[in-house]
Amino acid sequence: MAIVPHTPALNHTNNPPPAESRWECRVYPGQLSQTSQVRADLDTDLTRLLTLPGEVREEMVLCVSEMFANACEHSRSGQDPDGRVVRTLEAPVPGLVRVSIIDDGTRTDTTADRLPRVPRRRTRQDWEEAERGRGLLMVGHLASRWGFRPVLDFPFCEGLGTVIWAEFTLLTPATTGGNR
Repeated sequence: MAIVPHTPALNHTNNPPPAESRWECRVYPGQLSQTSQVRADLDTDLTRLLTLPGEVREEMVLCVSEMFANACEHSRSGQDPDGRVVRTLEAPVPGLVRVSIIDDGTRTDTTADRLPRVPRRRTRQDWEEAERGRGLLMVGHLASRWGFRPVLDFPFCEGLGTVIWAEFTLLTPATTGGNR
């Protein structure tokens, strides 16, 4: 009997994409003041995708800034003076770009949420008056898919960090019927 239950790994961890479709990860201090640098670096890294429509680029940059802010706000990355946040970027298959934010793990105070989540129990008036809680809702609307997972999926490693990811589907001439 195995000590750790076996669950199949996600596709993006089974077969890493070729090196030409990955960018070097970037590491940032877990401070909200770094958000503008995160946005600028992502915009620079996305210039390697010559066919990336401007609207998709803007949506990706907006989503990453929200994901980064959540990591700073809700994890040890923003709580600890030496906290860090890692950003990865890859194109695992043609026509798909995935961006991920990796935090330092669960905060030690009790006021923060343990996992990324969209607030679900809000009335229309609650949403209209809310000053916070719309970031992941927006990511869900702009990205083709998004989700989160632990950095290490072992019961004894709980709280070591969370990877939140968002995928963006790019329209290619083959999918739009256009010619190049």
